Amino acid sequence: MWRNETRAHSRGKKTTPPLIPAAVPGKASVHDVSGNVGKRRVLLIGCPISFALIHAEKLTPQMKNGVGSSRCKPVEYKRLQAIIEAKRLQSDLIEQQVQKTRSAAKATKESSLLRQHRQVWSRECSRLQKAEEQIQEDFHHFLEQIRPNSLTDTAIFSLQEYELSLEREREMFRIATVEPLHQLRDDLCFRLHEVQHRQLKENPSNCEQIIPQINSVKDQQHDVIAKLHAEYLDVEEHLTSLGLEKYLTSTSDTSVNGEHIPKEVLDADCPYPDLKDSLIEAFQALSERYQSRLQSLQEQQQNTDRFCGWFPEDHKLFELTLSMYTQEVPNRRVLCMDMLLKLFPERTRLELMEHERLWDLQRFAQLQHKAVTQQWHRDMDELLARALVTLQEANHAHQEELKLHRDRQHQQDICYHLREKLQQWRAQQEEVARLEAAIAARQQEEGEARIKREQEKEAAIRSQQKEKVRVFYLKQQRRREILEQRDQERLANLRSVMEEQAKRDRQRVQFRAEMLQQRQEERETRELERQRGEQEKQNRLEALRKQVEVVVDADPERLMADTESWRNRNMNANHFEPHRPLYSINTYTDTQIVSDPRVRVEQALREAGLHQSQYAKELMSAIKPIKAPRRDTKSILKF
Repeated sequence: MWRNETRAHSRGKKTTPPLIPAAVPGKASVHDVSGNVGKRRVLLIGCPISFALIHAEKLTPQMKNGVGSSRCKPVEYKRLQAIIEAKRLQSDLIEQQVQKTRSAAKATKESSLLRQHRQVWSRECSRLQKAEEQIQEDFHHFLEQIRPNSLTDTAIFSLQEYELSLEREREMFRIATVEPLHQLRDDLCFRLHEVQHRQLKENPSNCEQIIPQINSVKDQQHDVIAKLHAEYLDVEEHLTSLGLEKYLTSTSDTSVNGEHIPKEVLDADCPYPDLKDSLIEAFQALSERYQSRLQSLQEQQQNTDRFCGWFPEDHKLFELTLSMYTQEVPNRRVLCMDMLLKLFPERTRLELMEHERLWDLQRFAQLQHKAVTQQWHRDMDELLARALVTLQEANHAHQEELKLHRDRQHQQDICYHLREKLQQWRAQQEEVARLEAAIAARQQEEGEARIKREQEKEAAIRSQQKEKVRVFYLKQQRRREILEQRDQERLANLRSVMEEQAKRDRQRVQFRAEMLQQRQEERETRELERQRGEQEKQNRLEALRKQVEVVVDADPERLMADTESWRNRNMNANHFEPHRPLYSINTYTDTQIVSDPRVRVEQALREAGLHQSQYAKELMSAIKPIKAPRRDTKSILKF
């Protein structure tokens, strides 16, 4: 008979596969070799006494004496070893399948990235082709629209002749170099097609004759390409030496002229010189404010060069690659970084990210420079419009004043009103500029935060690929050893160039230091003059204070004491002890009141009969109290 015997296991714990126990009389255990722990079947074999269990202690002497028993069976260790070997082979096969799956996944990922790269490059290629066609059409249209100014103007015809000569040279180059290549390619394709379909082997001698020809054509094409590249560099250097950038970029759009004042304002016939001077000062203040902002931006741009520390060709390739992968491209960040790593295998991911950050900062500074310049032009136009309107209003007001017999008071009111409007508009412009600067700073902080988040995300991804990076570094070590010698030579050349540049920089620094010392001496001279004027002003004020200072000592006890008449009148009256006041009185004593300089100055002005004059009002408004008032007692009302 069979019965089930359940083992007791602790819940929530993972147990190891049980060992095969020794055989016990009356029981034959059957276990799962794979390690499954659960129920154990026990076979009870009949004995002379029905259903009697023989204890292990009774069987021990028989086993020691060499007496066997039919109730015990030997363990088959060879069969178990074979099962273990089979399981081990099965696990090795599974591991091989996992490795194949990983390799297939890696190849699939690489093919997916290449497919996405191909889509981006095909779209960029079509866009560049359209742009090239558009530029050629514009150029031909420009040449067709040009007309000579006179009979002696032959430059236009020379341009047309030069265009025709370029067309002829291009056609000759195509016939001499491109057409033979196409013919050779068609011939080779035909030979390969014939071999594949007819299953014929080419004659080795014939192949040996064709291969040198192909290599010769390759060498010729390499020479042609090298020659074209050299000509391209010569033309580019020639164009750079001509200095055409200053004609392509308008200086009025990229710089702020602090001395620029419109002729409409300078040549305007203004009846009020103060108003005209204030308008000129407004133009100068506007230009100076924008000049300071542009100077701060230029100082930020001077920290990095134009190419962010890279070679011009590498930087242009980097910039072109980033421009291809726009924000609309799916998975843009991964594709862009993958392409950059392929284009610049000698640079690490951190170097590429740092270069991208520097380039973003440079672009942001350039955009800020352009925005500030545009704002300056816009504010100058607005200020010019307002100035013209103000001048028209001033002329109209002057005409009205001439009709009203040149009333002087009316002129002063109009000038004050116009000046107040101009100051109010200037304050509004300053507030707008301040808000725009704050918005630009917040945008820069958001851009840096976004870059930081992307860096953290990529750092998390790189932490999972440390092993791959280590293998990559081992491969790169051999390449570094090869490039070390070339870098040393390049370093020596760069050091010589840097020493010459450092020499020139020291001369420039010395010159700038002398200029700075001269300006500092001028500022010190102006500061001494200002301090001397301030000291004279303080001396005059001290003399005025001495004239109005108090000469009588304060006696608050005598002031608050009872008089003799009061004492005599109340001597016989019923005197009672006054109660303590219910509330404490908080006020000022006469000493505190008299100690206030405003009281003494007002008393002196009153004695002099000047307390109602404009001088007294300005003087009293300029005097500060001994103790500053609390901020919660200030009033916005003006009297």
